[in-house]
Amino acid sequence: VQLQASGGGLVQAGGSLKLSCAISERIFKINTLGWYRQAPGKQRETVAIITSGGSTTYTDSVKGRFTVSRDNAKNTVYLQMNSLKSEDTAVYYCKVDGYSDPWTHLELWGQGTLVTVSS
Repeated sequence: VQLQASGGGLVQAGGSLKLSCAISERIFKINTLGWYRQAPGKQRETVAIITSGGSTTYTDSVKGRFTVSRDNAKNTVYLQMNSLKSEDTAVYYCKVDGYSDPWTHLELWGQGTLVTVSS
């Protein structure tokens, strides 16, 4: 199973980007799908998480600006980012947490996609 993140790029402050993370094959059970980011010189932080039931959580700094969603048919999770700020500049990673079978826990990361917000 592989996660392929895409959609990053250079955008001006106030602009929007939509990240996608495609999961290469079906997973037996998904607990959560998440987006994380790591800015230069900083630790990786959680940005947004969506559960198998569709519940979402966001870090305070992106609430009201970012939206995480999933398309089960396409096996893809998205992160819509609006009103981008320079402090959103980071490499964004997606992660899946679940089970590959009834007994084997699975945690996989995508390769990361760079988001650069110019002020």
